[in-house]
Amino acid sequence: MLETINEYIQSFGLSADLTHLVTLIVCAAVVVALAWLAYLVTKMIVHMTIVRLISKTENKRDDVLKEMRVFRRLSNIAPGLVVSLLGPAVFSDVPLLANIVSIAAAIYLVGAVVLLIDGLLNAGLAIYQTYPISRTMPITSFVQIAKLILYVFGAITVLSVVLGESPMTFIAGLGAMAAVLMFVFKDPILGFVAGIQLSANKMVAVGDWISMPKYGVDGDIMEIALTTVKIRNFDKTITTIPTQSLINDSFKNWRGMQDTGGRRIKRAVNIDLGTVKFCDADMLERFAKIEHISAYIAEMRREIEAHNQGAGIDTSNTVNGRHLTNLGTFRAYVEAYLRAHPSISDQFTFLIRQLAPSEMGVPIEVYVFTNTTNWVEYEGIQADIFDHLLAAVPAFDLKVFQTPSGGDFTRALSASESH
Repeated sequence: MLETINEYIQSFGLSADLTHLVTLIVCAAVVVALAWLAYLVTKMIVHMTIVRLISKTENKRDDVLKEMRVFRRLSNIAPGLVVSLLGPAVFSDVPLLANIVSIAAAIYLVGAVVLLIDGLLNAGLAIYQTYPISRTMPITSFVQIAKLILYVFGAITVLSVVLGESPMTFIAGLGAMAAVLMFVFKDPILGFVAGIQLSANKMVAVGDWISMPKYGVDGDIMEIALTTVKIRNFDKTITTIPTQSLINDSFKNWRGMQDTGGRRIKRAVNIDLGTVKFCDADMLERFAKIEHISAYIAEMRREIEAHNQGAGIDTSNTVNGRHLTNLGTFRAYVEAYLRAHPSISDQFTFLIRQLAPSEMGVPIEVYVFTNTTNWVEYEGIQADIFDHLLAAVPAFDLKVFQTPSGGDFTRALSASESH
């Protein structure tokens, strides 16, 4: 049994001498202890100097380095350096163990350096996102592609260390596998190209409100990543769509509306065609008492009277000559009312127009812009305006058109039976 153990130990290039084994074990323990001590000392120095200095500065952006644990990852490099320097020397008379220790230390250092650079990239992205330019020029996709390249080269370095080959050998092999790599990394490549196009053309930015019915999207962009774009919809759900879909598919970006500071109201009031008529003297007297159009009524009466008298028109028949109509007067009232409204902007298109009559009546369309883009305020302004207009319609001897319902038919039938 003892001979078998000795043969197993000797297979690793170790001497069966107990003194030699104990010496190696003690030396290995010392190397491990020194590596641990190097970690503690480095961590203490970093925390006592760099971290404490950062905590005292007024600039809060450098605190991101601490939050991303960049300095802790920096401390992880120290034990790897100790083992890589002392390990081969300790096991110099045992080539196999010296080689294993050297490879293990190299792999550890590669991993530590990769994690350190990863933390620096995360910190750089977080700091960049504190600047206003990050909304219009997001770099999340660029950071993610940098991480992808970083981990690929880290894996190549580890393989070159384990197999004892030059990294260029594996990089050359990647060129031969280009077709396979294009298939495997298709989405990241497409997303990266799409990200460049989105940033260069300033098509979207973080915080933009976009609408994309194809994907059920209607909300604000939270993040533009390498392969996906994350949107928080107004119902608080989150939709994730491929980045390249913003290039390949159509979408509506409401940033222009938000930047201009005005939001459009485009809605019509349908008037019953059967209530449209010429204005008689009594109607004009009533309309002249309406504050917003009193001056309009007086001016139009003088203008129409002068026109009809000058042309020698017989006005005993209202079809002859020019006359005001209750629908035209109502349209003038809507315009005057909205021009005096404090929440309607005079910097954008202001249009009150009559659309083509249809089976739904004759629409009087309001096409104006509010002076706020806040959704809640906008909806309140729009509702208040049309509450007023709908209530004002009967004052002009007009009726709002409404498709007859079952109750309307019941009342009509009851009225006919009563007669």
